[in-house]
Amino acid sequence: MHLAWRWFTGLSFDQEIPHHSTFSKNRHGRFLESNLFQQLFEEIVDRCMEAGLVEGEHLSVDGSFIPANASRLSRIPREQLPEAAHVKRTVREYLADLEQENPVEEPPPQQDQISTTDPDSTYATKGKGAAELGYFNNYLIDNQSCVIVGVQATTARLSQESAAAREMITRSAERRGRFPQSVAADTTYGNGELLAWLEDRNITPYIRVKESPAPKTNLYGIEKFTYVAETNSYQCPEGKRLTYLGVNPRNRNHIYRATRKRCRECAHKSQCTTGHYRQIAIHVHEAARQRARERTTVPAFAAAQRQRRKVKHCLRN
Repeated sequence: MHLAWRWFTGLSFDQEIPHHSTFSKNRHGRFLESNLFQQLFEEIVDRCMEAGLVEGEHLSVDGSFIPANASRLSRIPREQLPEAAHVKRTVREYLADLEQENPVEEPPPQQDQISTTDPDSTYATKGKGAAELGYFNNYLIDNQSCVIVGVQATTARLSQESAAAREMITRSAERRGRFPQSVAADTTYGNGELLAWLEDRNITPYIRVKESPAPKTNLYGIEKFTYVAETNSYQCPEGKRLTYLGVNPRNRNHIYRATRKRCRECAHKSQCTTGHYRQIAIHVHEAARQRARERTTVPAFAAAQRQRRKVKHCLRN
């Protein structure tokens, strides 16, 4: 119908145009297998760098929620998927992909309910909006030019944002031959694992630490306790020992705990704990978290955050 498009694609007036399904078939077929879109994107970025348009030394990472074309009412319990596969092609393909990716072991834990329209989508939210089915689109952006130098789609899980950030930074460094000097991001990325990963590669993270909500209490804080390196333990203000128990795999915290007997006989127990004994949890990457807290006071942190907000504004537009 549009002559400009016929001219651009080289189609004559009487030539039949391709069926619209050609685009989706190619996208899910040969383009996906050849990784063509990724190669095209990276070639454009490389040419921007060669032309001096992209510096690549100071980057920002961010993610946006992309709604799926599926209703939350399309979700069913996971155990009903084999039954739904008899009538739903999308579910059949989803189960086939799972079997092909991992034919022996069980798939990793996922949501209890899955959409029959788009089984790969995740029921989640980003920000204060209502939860809906969708994905995260993650970006790595050059602060100076606001050019996107990395992009990756993931499931809509906050943990996937940090994983995507590591992968995008690594791919960018492999093409450039070196890692950037700094990376800025919002608090979502302020977990100990990512902060330590960046520091291990001499990348300065300008990211606020993601803190667990602190209960409002007048009990003794961690600053009241003294770490004893010789025994890998903590000592309370009354000189009683909190013994090291190991790492909690769920939240990656080192656990130090007193005993009922030690705390029961303490005259200051009511100021220290409301339980039978006092426990302290220290993140395995607490040193990196503490350095990140201290970094928020330097002028470079404020400058990096201003650049990050500028980038975020460009993405919204």
